[in-house]
Amino acid sequence: MVTLIDNRMIRDILITLAVMAVLFFIRFLIKLWLKRRDREDQYSNGIRPAVLSFINWTTVYAILLFVLFYFSDTRWMFSKLFAIGSVEISLFLILIALFIITLANRLSKIITSFLMPPLYDRYSLDTGLQFTFNRIFHYTLMVVAVVISLTTVGLDLSALTVFAGVLGVGIGFGMQNIANNFISGLIILFERPIKVGDRVIINDVIGDVEKINMRATIIRTLDNERIIMPNSYFIEEQVVNHSYGDSRLRLVVPIGVAYGSDVELVRTLLLQVAEDEKEQSMYVLNTPKPIVNFLGFGDSSLDFQLFIWISTPKAAVETKSNLNFRLNRILEDNGVEIPFPQRDLHVRSLDDRIIQKLKDK
Repeated sequence: MVTLIDNRMIRDILITLAVMAVLFFIRFLIKLWLKRRDREDQYSNGIRPAVLSFINWTTVYAILLFVLFYFSDTRWMFSKLFAIGSVEISLFLILIALFIITLANRLSKIITSFLMPPLYDRYSLDTGLQFTFNRIFHYTLMVVAVVISLTTVGLDLSALTVFAGVLGVGIGFGMQNIANNFISGLIILFERPIKVGDRVIINDVIGDVEKINMRATIIRTLDNERIIMPNSYFIEEQVVNHSYGDSRLRLVVPIGVAYGSDVELVRTLLLQVAEDEKEQSMYVLNTPKPIVNFLGFGDSSLDFQLFIWISTPKAAVETKSNLNFRLNRILEDNGVEIPFPQRDLHVRSLDDRIIQKLKDK
């Protein structure tokens, strides 16, 4: 009898390993075919990651389903591992719960990546609103999957009220910072003081909101660095959001010219620079019109400011650099001097006796 059981166990293990080997071999052949196809077709590179991801998940689910169905009549699959209250948890129930949760997570990624974008494009939703809908859909689907998996296992959800009470006490003491950031993240997603794609300033660092997670927000700087900021920061602190409400931005370009310069000529040249940049750049706006502000009389220069409006804050660095190039060239061509700070040094005359003593030494 023992020998018969051992032989059956060995047979089941060999069959399982054989099925896994076949599935992985098929996966290998498909990946090899895709690799050869990439060499022949340069346009297939964008499809390959999606196909590879689908193959990987299909392989995992195929193995899991095979184990569930092939060993459904075995005793060890349903034997008690541990108990939660009056519910006995077996390996079969754990695999079912794992299958439901992972399948829900995969479905969420597929729906948000392939099915929802066409809807977003149809109704012309901005990137931030798309991200908000994707997060809400993902969280909702995962909560439903967890509830279904717990119900499938046989747990009474009303028994979780005690656990929820303990968790509430833990949040009140040891997890208040995490809870604060999580709730702040929900407020950000619904109230939308910032959204994905916004240009913000964090501690004098300019960056774009890349992702809003449950606990923190990822900011990508202009140097392609990532700043990980807690969500509560955007609720409690003062944040400069260049993209909030109106994406237009006024650029201020300061310039100083030497005393004695023709200020009317300077104003004409600055407006000409703005006009030239508007003809060359798609970001410079016609209205509001560029203006020149005579700021005042500095220590060594007459100070001006050129105000010019652009359509998006993401073009601020490029546009300001172009304006500076144009300003330097047009002022030089028209003989307008850009001064540098100067200081006058006055040396007091020394007494003749002191001079004589210095000579004697």
